[in-house]
Amino acid sequence: MSDLPMTLSPTVSLPVRQPALRPYQQEAVKRVVEYFRAGHEPAVVVLPTGSGKSLVIAELARLARGRVLVLAHVRELVEQNHAKYLDYGLEADIFSAGLGLKESARQVVFGSVQSVVRNLDRFAAGDHPRGAFTLLVIDECHRVSADEDSSYRRVIDRLRQHNPSLKILGLTATPYRLGQGFIYHRHHHGMVRGDDDCFFRDCVFEQPLRLMVKQGYLAPPTRIDAALFKDGKELRYDFSALRPADGGLYREDELNRVVAASRATPGIVAEVIERARGRQGVMLFAATVAHAEEVLGYLPAGEAALITGETASQQREAVIAAFKARRLKFLVNVAVLTTGFDAPHVDLIAILRPTESVSLYQQIVGRGLRPSPGKRDCLILDYAGNPWDLYAPEVGSPRPASDTEPVQVECPACGHANLYWGRRDGELVIEHFGRRCQGLIDNQQCDFRFRFKVCGDCGAENDIAARRCHGCDTLLVDADDKLKEALRLKDARVLRVSGMQLEATVNGRGLPRLKVTYHDEDGASLSEWFALETPAQRAAFGAVFLRDHLRAPGVPWRPTSPDEVVAEQRRLRAPDFVVGRKMGRHWQVREKLFDYTGRYRKAEAAE
Repeated sequence: MSDLPMTLSPTVSLPVRQPALRPYQQEAVKRVVEYFRAGHEPAVVVLPTGSGKSLVIAELARLARGRVLVLAHVRELVEQNHAKYLDYGLEADIFSAGLGLKESARQVVFGSVQSVVRNLDRFAAGDHPRGAFTLLVIDECHRVSADEDSSYRRVIDRLRQHNPSLKILGLTATPYRLGQGFIYHRHHHGMVRGDDDCFFRDCVFEQPLRLMVKQGYLAPPTRIDAALFKDGKELRYDFSALRPADGGLYREDELNRVVAASRATPGIVAEVIERARGRQGVMLFAATVAHAEEVLGYLPAGEAALITGETASQQREAVIAAFKARRLKFLVNVAVLTTGFDAPHVDLIAILRPTESVSLYQQIVGRGLRPSPGKRDCLILDYAGNPWDLYAPEVGSPRPASDTEPVQVECPACGHANLYWGRRDGELVIEHFGRRCQGLIDNQQCDFRFRFKVCGDCGAENDIAARRCHGCDTLLVDADDKLKEALRLKDARVLRVSGMQLEATVNGRGLPRLKVTYHDEDGASLSEWFALETPAQRAAFGAVFLRDHLRAPGVPWRPTSPDEVVAEQRRLRAPDFVVGRKMGRHWQVREKLFDYTGRYRKAEAAE
């Protein structure tokens, strides 16, 4: 094992002052070492805010045999991680323009990614006396972009030029990016989380937030979905009509329209002040700069301050120092103190803005979860109606609609409990948006697909967005090509489906049948009939109808009569297009298109 850059070698001399690691920190270090002994694919450790990531980083840097570079995106984290390493009685360099130091000669270097990327030659020199870097640690690694020209990726590429076996470890409390989902592919519990092309391959350790609170390592959050009532009317911010822009973020002008038109702000701030009696430190998260300035105006003079992205560095440091020293009780900010900010005495968080993701919500709330003397809990006042559950993980795909929530769906093939966006009716999952099972079998993703399109050549099931068959590499028929071809035929009818009607009826011989009728915007229709009397008929119905129409595929449902199907039609979805062909005097449904994303307009898009 001498060729490995990291080891738990007993020959390493103990420092004079070695901090004590908590059991979960020791386990995290152990998992990382074992993982990198076996390979060098990038890995992730997930630890909640306040769980001591800096100590895990320091221990890994101490154990490493080769050179170590620890990167962060803000100087506060660079300084914090460096200080924890010094607690071992060891020395390390700092390379950060914001901290006024550009040192890179020692074995361990703590740097800001902005400073390092501007000085790559100093970090990729092949003739350095200590050799090339063997371990790169990235704090807040959810900031590593998929863009290969991003700062982190440029640093990684240059370091790998001199050491192709570079070990890369990311640490974060929120392992997902807005609009992308999970930043890693596989989880050590045996599930697939992110896409196969995720930069980070494996999450090797995760400490759940709920467990941290239960074990007393973090202060318990007490959340109140706050609303004010005046003259019998509810006063709160109504952000429900807003939709994130293409980049996944809310537009500032739209946020301003909501808060500027609201008369709730004075009452909300007054309630925050009232609830803050007996509290040690209060952080308020405003929607925009203009909103934050209004909020500040209602807070007690001399006890409150504001920090925005435009606040000068020296002023920002002075305000933060005063808040941490408790000379200020209230600190208003606009999304600039969500990471890299440590004030353990904070025990009240007021959220006056919508949060685009559970990740941002967790980062905001995390500012108040660190334990502190005399702190019994952290009160979370949410005046924006955010739907997120603090303990619920992110789902691996962007949220499809504001009324969806994480739902659990068991794979019929391997039994894995998948987590997807979906909808419930009571305890019943009536819809989910999962495509492929996230379970791992022998370290490979389970082949079961909840939604798919079938290759006409080999019959293989492919992802609904696939262009080529994964089984035979044949180019799959494009949905637009199917519609174009049908529109050219005289004996074909194409419906842009605006409605689907189910009816329990009887055929000419009096036998029960299910009649399904599809309607378009102009009054045209196509129908199909199904029998469910025998096991073979029910199996056929499941294969040719339920498989595509179920809103929650994979959730067990085996109707035995047309009446049962009609009674439970909430479980079914209509196709976007139906293609019929003339057969004698009748029309027969030949093709149904679901999950359509082509250039033709769907009925639901009509103005």
